[in-house]
Amino acid sequence: MTLNKFIKTAITTAMMATFTQAVIAETAHTHTSTTQANEQVAGFYRMQLGDLLVTALYDGPVNVPHKWIHGISADEMQAVFDKMFLPRTADGIQTAVNAFLIKQPSGYTLIDAGAAKCYGDTLGHIVENLKASGVQPEEVKNIVVTHLHSDHACGVATTDGKMAFPNATLYAPKKDADFWLSKEIAAQQPKEVQIFFDSARQAVTPYQAAGQFKTFNEGENPIEGIETVQEFGHSPGMTGYLVGSGKDRLLVWGDIIHSHTIQLKNPDISMEVDSDEKAAIATRKRILKLVSEGKLWVGAAHIPFPGIGHIVKEEQGYSWVPVQYLPLENQ
Repeated sequence: MTLNKFIKTAITTAMMATFTQAVIAETAHTHTSTTQANEQVAGFYRMQLGDLLVTALYDGPVNVPHKWIHGISADEMQAVFDKMFLPRTADGIQTAVNAFLIKQPSGYTLIDAGAAKCYGDTLGHIVENLKASGVQPEEVKNIVVTHLHSDHACGVATTDGKMAFPNATLYAPKKDADFWLSKEIAAQQPKEVQIFFDSARQAVTPYQAAGQFKTFNEGENPIEGIETVQEFGHSPGMTGYLVGSGKDRLLVWGDIIHSHTIQLKNPDISMEVDSDEKAAIATRKRILKLVSEGKLWVGAAHIPFPGIGHIVKEEQGYSWVPVQYLPLENQ
């Protein structure tokens, strides 16, 4: 082969290789773009709260069955849902499940941990979104749960019964733990309720085995810099967590609200899953008054993601003002 033929062959081969690589790259890009176009961005939102960094973590959507909602007629409920454009299916109204990561000088504390797979395939994305935010499960130092219902506590454990956060100490309100971890109390409940007791025990068991499960009494603050707020009613020992100081304070309030579209306008509307509906209503009214008068930020488990905002008193009930999406340096 002459030198000229060699050069021509080499150039042709190089051009074909470049073309092939371009086609492959374009195909890969198209596939990636198509995949990305069918997905939301990762479910985390950061908020600067004074010296603290709060990250809301999205576990996923879940339906609240209509029959669970007490204190409002079906027609009234339908009218509110239509007016507020509330997402719903035949299975009920759609709400979010959120958890909150607090970065303190002493380390990361996770408040609630989502449902893992205790509530079906739409939930169970806390660890995934935690990683997407740049934090690994091994970095979490403490977990505090507002209460031991499945959608708040199941996420502390993996589906094969291991600690999802292997270096964390898990804290729960003693009054709540004494109820949901009791086999004696569980045995007295209907079968459809016993699954809540089972899921609580399964979540806590690996931490108990590792000596990394602790409870605290009403009025005690197990994590330095995080104040507990009594919220009994929805669950026997439900507890909120107040973080920050001065005007930069946020209350992670657990299940004070399940549907902001109806319960803020009428706090007397309760849920079938409330352990004590009358106590839950009284607690809701007290906490709504507390956060509105104190102008506290709220971190809500069941208000559309990121579940961070303010409660404003209105002539009739209250309204929700969600956080404005801003870069950290503008907050």
